[in-house]
Amino acid sequence: MKKQLISLAIAATLAAPALAQQQSVEVLHWWTSGGEASALNVLKTTLEKQGVTWNDMPVAGGGGEAAMTAVRARVTAGNPPTAVQLLGFDVQDWAKQGVLADLNDMAAKGNWDKVVPPQLQKFTKYNGKWIAVPVNLHTTNWIWANKEVLAKAGVTSEPKDFDEFIASAEKVQKAGFIAIAHGGQPWQDATVFDSVVLSTGGVDYYRKAFIDLDTKTLGSPTTLKVFQRMSQIRKLVDKDFSGRDWNVASGLVISGKAGFQIMGDWAKGEFVNAKKVPGKDFYCYRFPGTQGTAAFNTDNFAMFKLGDPAKTAAQMKMAADVMDPSFQSSFNVIKGAAPARNDVSDAAFDDCGKKAIKDAAEASKNNTLVGSIAHGHAVPASMKSAFYDVITRHFNGQIDDRKAVAELVSAARN
Repeated sequence: MKKQLISLAIAATLAAPALAQQQSVEVLHWWTSGGEASALNVLKTTLEKQGVTWNDMPVAGGGGEAAMTAVRARVTAGNPPTAVQLLGFDVQDWAKQGVLADLNDMAAKGNWDKVVPPQLQKFTKYNGKWIAVPVNLHTTNWIWANKEVLAKAGVTSEPKDFDEFIASAEKVQKAGFIAIAHGGQPWQDATVFDSVVLSTGGVDYYRKAFIDLDTKTLGSPTTLKVFQRMSQIRKLVDKDFSGRDWNVASGLVISGKAGFQIMGDWAKGEFVNAKKVPGKDFYCYRFPGTQGTAAFNTDNFAMFKLGDPAKTAAQMKMAADVMDPSFQSSFNVIKGAAPARNDVSDAAFDDCGKKAIKDAAEASKNNTLVGSIAHGHAVPASMKSAFYDVITRHFNGQIDDRKAVAELVSAARN
């Protein structure tokens, strides 16, 4: 009997690592570019060291629309993934359906309420409960520029306002390069729109028109000027922009075929992945006229209710790892964003990363950190889609500036 008990004990000991290895997380996301994949590998490696297997569910498409279709199908079938990359109001929509896990205990242990900026908590909590884990704090109002191309075009300084930026881009175009690398997809058009709105009307106008949906403000001359400026930018993109993925547009700047790209700070991940160095190979600066303000979006991993203790345990390990300060640093050094925590050192970050962290902290403190129109942090998905429709049809020349203003107002009223 004694030998039998010893044998059972040995068997249990040997089985323990095997049981740990059986823990797994199935993660649905749309991080498929080179820089994004490198950043995500940090999380995969961290979990694997804890005996948690990573089952990858990548769904291509930089704005996440295809991923959301895949999530809906899985949840409807009663088989949700362990965790899903979600943006903004999409998190709240799933929370309302009662399918997200309660992370309050872990949030209390980790003091998340004090270290995550309040602007982000609007999307990571529902009815006072934490239901998602923020991975980063991206901001959209950036310009990425090839240093050598700008020098060849005679652009010798950072543009200080919109008109100066257009003049610089025209110089690049005249020098034989693509002035502004852009991908003609609705979310990319809207990302440019984020910056133009902030630059043209300032943060109060941005908030009143595109978050509060005040129709008088939306129908104002300022909005007309926004679309007039979008028309100016449209003349400076190349003829092959339609349907181009954002990272391909980044590649045009990286390879010296284009001067500028207007894109969120995830673009920096592509430059880093290509071994480019800020200040030496490329410039990063706020879209002219938006200094001191920032339009943000935060990638969250929403944790779905699973009903399986082993899967839930692995899920909680993933949540804890995402919020660990060392992960927030190592992940976002590669990804290009600022950490989602305000207590992470900027020591490991390059000059663009240090600027991202500093700008985000100042904007959060000064209440000039506003949710991105393009990335689902300004208005819910249905309104975002209505904005996309107007912005993209205007950018493609299907409606003129005044018609675009009128259609925005109409969308806000419906």
